[in-house]
Amino acid sequence: MDALRTIDLYPWFHGNAQARAEVAAAVDQALQDVGFLIVTNHGVPSAARADVRSAARAFFALPEDVKRRYAVTVQGRGWLPPGVEANGYAEGTETPPDLKESFAVGADRKTGDAEVDGYWFPDNVYPDEVPELAWAVPDYLARMQHLADELLRLCATALGLADDFFTRHTGHATHTMNINWYPPLEVTGEPEENQFRIGPHTDFGTVTILDREPGKGGLQIWTEDGGWADAPFVPDAFTINTGDLLARWSGDRWKSNRHRVLPPQAAAPDEDLVSLVYFYEADHDTVVEALQPPIGRPNSYAPVVSSAFLRERLDAITIG
Repeated sequence: MDALRTIDLYPWFHGNAQARAEVAAAVDQALQDVGFLIVTNHGVPSAARADVRSAARAFFALPEDVKRRYAVTVQGRGWLPPGVEANGYAEGTETPPDLKESFAVGADRKTGDAEVDGYWFPDNVYPDEVPELAWAVPDYLARMQHLADELLRLCATALGLADDFFTRHTGHATHTMNINWYPPLEVTGEPEENQFRIGPHTDFGTVTILDREPGKGGLQIWTEDGGWADAPFVPDAFTINTGDLLARWSGDRWKSNRHRVLPPQAAAPDEDLVSLVYFYEADHDTVVEALQPPIGRPNSYAPVVSSAFLRERLDAITIG
């Protein structure tokens, strides 16, 4: 994908005003063109990512009856077994369940409202069998939230707005991370027609930060000219994309683009991959009003509350 830009964040963190403005302009253009970009020099050490991935692999290798003790469904905290999620449903397409397992964690700092906390801020659950998860994941989540806020400040700068335009609404943001395991073909069996590791969808929130492994059954992004295209892999980089909430907030200046993860491939039957997918959102009660021209495009979007907007989409991909 020639359109998927790799952007070095070093000048944003350490450069002068001109260098920061150039990074912001490059990000703005990437989000307008394809809604995806790759960032390097992001400040997250490779060891932090490796620690989470190693602990996650130990968890996914446990017997199913052990993992079953931690089973939840979409938006829960714990193990999402095969068969509980089909991302293609978000587009209104009835596809078979996604060919993956996930271990889900997220924001758990309470608001004091039991109904809000029960859905958006439940306790994270760390299996006794893999104690490494209990220290590796919170460290990683803190790093992800810090980076996500920095990306939103960058986005605000790109629009010529106060740099806290978005982050003034993330002081108590909802966020989740799915640690996705994409098993090999010998585990999943032959995929059904239109079955993927993750079906075609857009993300729902503000920004997504993806740490991925290269593979033949990997990430593809939709392009207007050529249809589905393999996303390039850059070692030690993150893949970033716009979610539906931020696209709407920008008045459709930025794309929330379709993407999918291919099923296991016959050419690589032993391939198994672990992806760390961090979904950032906003405060649950944030009222999002779409930007109008000259920043956004002409639109008639009504204001939406972040939690209601997101929950509708989460319910759509939940099976059962």
